[in-house]
Amino acid sequence: MIANWINNAQYAQLQELWWFLCSVVGSLFLFLTFVQGGQTLLWQVAKTEEEKSLVINSLGRKWELTFTTLVLFGGALFAAFPKFYATSFGGAYWVWILILFSFIVQAVSYEYRKKPGNILGARVYEGFLFFNGSVGILLIGAAVGTFFTGSNFTLNEYNFVTWTSSLRGLEAAFSLFNLSVGLFLVFNARTLGALYLLNNIDFHGAGELEERLRTAVWTNFKLSLPFLGWVLIQILPMDGFGISDNGEIVRVTWKYLLNLVQVPALFLALVAGLALVVAGVLLTVRSRARCGIWSSGLGTVLFGLAVFGMAGFNNTAFYPSKVDLQSSLTIYNASSSIYTLQVMTWVALLIPFVLAYVAYVWWSMDSRKLRLDEVSGEGSAEVY
Repeated sequence: MIANWINNAQYAQLQELWWFLCSVVGSLFLFLTFVQGGQTLLWQVAKTEEEKSLVINSLGRKWELTFTTLVLFGGALFAAFPKFYATSFGGAYWVWILILFSFIVQAVSYEYRKKPGNILGARVYEGFLFFNGSVGILLIGAAVGTFFTGSNFTLNEYNFVTWTSSLRGLEAAFSLFNLSVGLFLVFNARTLGALYLLNNIDFHGAGELEERLRTAVWTNFKLSLPFLGWVLIQILPMDGFGISDNGEIVRVTWKYLLNLVQVPALFLALVAGLALVVAGVLLTVRSRARCGIWSSGLGTVLFGLAVFGMAGFNNTAFYPSKVDLQSSLTIYNASSSIYTLQVMTWVALLIPFVLAYVAYVWWSMDSRKLRLDEVSGEGSAEVY
């Protein structure tokens, strides 16, 4: 009996650990959406072909990181929480197909935008980049919103998924709360995109571009605030779904506010994250500093951790069913076996080495700022 209790306690710890690790990857993805945000700024801040090439080549150094992190996030969820993966990706497949399509056309655009014999023209591929940065991120935000508002599915005793909406996940975008999450992420990505470009580009000979980017930082930050405010106003008093002592899913009043109070680390991450985002923006618009991306980027990661933590920790159903409450998924009923999580945890010990390698590659690419003469004129090093 004691051995069973120890195994159950260890199993719960592993489930919580892997929700945290998946949350870290998801939060890093939110930071890396500066690529998508920068893409949506292209027609706004770049007024000449040279400036356009400068922006696209700057973002082109990092676009693969965003896509790779999204794939890693999906892979981690598949391995650690296969029931969620099967339920969401198997039931709400139209929203995920659209998200995937937006990233496919992004990859195609970076590959073929400047290829000789491009019959579609550069502007078509630039439109694809805008689609990826706007519609793609909006739908991802709507999908994250369903962690709180729930989705239209049921699970039978064999865990077979029945999705009760013919829109297959697209209905999430018609919820005002989910739409607000998506629009906040879109404008936050645009803010991060402008901050990244300010940090990554040598503006010698392109001073007007720098000023437009600083203006874009402030404009998009202000545009994000109403949607952030609406999300916070709605989420704090929102009824959530908790796990009772007998294992049933029950409605809990003020559940997400209780999560912030009962798990102080989540509250600290939320407050610190928002403060760091604001600090990075103010540093950029009130001075000539160009390092605001690091403060706002870290703030975005902490904010993401708070959101994912509120959704899954403290005995909370992170994927509620609006049709059948007992079909709702928690990190305890949706996870892999204890043996799978144990093996994954040993493999996860390699994560610090992978992160160190990514940091080194990032530093190597950014050790010298991208200059205008590198992407224009004869003998330019333009790639995208």
